[in-house]
Amino acid sequence: MSEKQPGEAGEPTVPDDVWERFARDSERDIRGSAPKEPSARARMVTERLRLQDAREAERAARRATRKEARPAAQPEGWRTGPAWREMDGRAARRRRLWAILGIPLAVAVVVVAMKPSLLPGDPFGAAARSASAKSASAAPTLPAETAAPTAPPSAPDAQTPTREHPFAGSPAERWADGSAAIVVPEATPVGSLTKGQVATALKQTKNLLVGANLDPATLRGERPEAALAVLDPKQNRVVDEVNRRLRAPDRKHDPLGMFSRFDPHEARLVGRVVKVHGRITFKAGEDASVAIHADYTFVYPVSPARGNSAEVTRTIVRRVLDVSFSDPRKFLVTPGKLTIRRYDESIGNSACDIYDGFLHPQFVSDSVSATPTDASPSGPTTDPYDRRRDLDLSRSADCGTVSRV
Repeated sequence: MSEKQPGEAGEPTVPDDVWERFARDSERDIRGSAPKEPSARARMVTERLRLQDAREAERAARRATRKEARPAAQPEGWRTGPAWREMDGRAARRRRLWAILGIPLAVAVVVVAMKPSLLPGDPFGAAARSASAKSASAAPTLPAETAAPTAPPSAPDAQTPTREHPFAGSPAERWADGSAAIVVPEATPVGSLTKGQVATALKQTKNLLVGANLDPATLRGERPEAALAVLDPKQNRVVDEVNRRLRAPDRKHDPLGMFSRFDPHEARLVGRVVKVHGRITFKAGEDASVAIHADYTFVYPVSPARGNSAEVTRTIVRRVLDVSFSDPRKFLVTPGKLTIRRYDESIGNSACDIYDGFLHPQFVSDSVSATPTDASPSGPTTDPYDRRRDLDLSRSADCGTVSRV
């Protein structure tokens, strides 16, 4: 059998351009299908993923080993908390429990806080404190008087005064405090005096009342300098009489006619509040002056100065004062100073016939011992809070008793 070469025996030959194209396509296909080496970044990512998978597998193996080694009934350790799902369950149960119990409990706490007396037996003594606080804030403060009242003040509920509530059970509980209670009326011109001069006269009248009845130094028994400073020094007779009473008090020269003074060794004020009620009025006076009339009641809460007694009582002093303010252009007076025309007083709850220049409150726990200077009340019983009548019409020459303090 003979071999035939291409081109021989009449067989067709492959053109050269076809062979070249076949060779190029074959080479391209071989390069595209050959394996390629990965880049450096691809190798890093692949390695990191492989290591992460290995660590996860190792942790899973350790957890499985610990779970198999732990006894089924072993309690939770004090350092290991409950599983998250279990904690969620407990928290949910606690929330449901507070939803059931918390609201009624909160309401009960609020009610007891507002009214502690609801507790059985009133263990905190809250009923008495609540009653005192309620009485102190139940009624608004009375305004200053504009005219004499037509009836005595009504009696409040019977209560015992304490250091926390020294005016409990007193009509004065509704009165204003201290100097703020002395309300000066609006000034108007009077005669030859201008509005400004009348305003000065009214202001000085208030200063006299405050200095004589509210100034702490005066109440401690010291010399009432603030009150004396507003008096006209040219009114020699009155100034000399006042100094005589302060220097050597006696039955005929008692400074209590103008000043409220306590012996600091016997009684001391409870707190800093003195209750005051009354009025100031003015009109044209004689000799080109303005005549000013002041009528005020002062209520002083006091306790014994000796020991640690918790007892509180009250001394009530009513003062009536008439002063004038003359035109310095027409009369020989000191500008801006007052001339006293009348002063009078009524005192409730102070020992009778003791003329040492001090008020002597009567305490239930420690009554004044019998001495030659003491005297039992022999006059009528009066209401020290009754301001209906002028002192001249209501006073008695005998030392009486008070119906309430």
